[in-house]
Amino acid sequence: MLRSLSFVAAAISRLNWAIGQTFSWLSLGIVLVCFTVVVLRYVFATSFLWLQDLYIWLNGAMFMAVAGFALLRDDHVRVDIFYRPARMRTRAAVDLLGVLVFLLPFCWIVLVYSLPFVQRAWSYHEASANVGGMPGLYILKTFIIGFAVLLALQGIAMLCRSVLVLAGRPELVPAMMAYPVKAADAEAQAIEGLH
Repeated sequence: MLRSLSFVAAAISRLNWAIGQTFSWLSLGIVLVCFTVVVLRYVFATSFLWLQDLYIWLNGAMFMAVAGFALLRDDHVRVDIFYRPARMRTRAAVDLLGVLVFLLPFCWIVLVYSLPFVQRAWSYHEASANVGGMPGLYILKTFIIGFAVLLALQGIAMLCRSVLVLAGRPELVPAMMAYPVKAADAEAQAIEGLH
């Protein structure tokens, strides 16, 4: 049972890692397109609305696609006065509670409320509201669903990690999502006879 939780956590983490590594390259595209817009505007006194839409859309797509990757890497913003210095088991308990009470319900709400929004956009192939803007806004709106799904999946991986740690099997936690071992954790494991 615990090994299957480890397998699920590893599979989800590998998926989010691959998607994060792929979509993080959009940041280079964003910089290049933005640079092109600035040069066209201030050097050649011309502008293309579709080009301005493009770097905004690339930015939105990138940030929605890499949300699960950011959660995997623990790169999200939070105030953690008590979390970072806490022992591994305490962090696992906090993560378990946080995922069940906050993250998964949030993802469910985003998914439920975005589905009609995205379906409507697809029904008439919504494009940019700007005249001369980009077509295909419906594709960008689909990233909202991907955001909710990838974030929820990484939340499930975090649940698996928490269960493994709380069950006393932290060695089964996949390396890419393992809690950093602190001195307090090493001492606690020595006391509990784990080392």
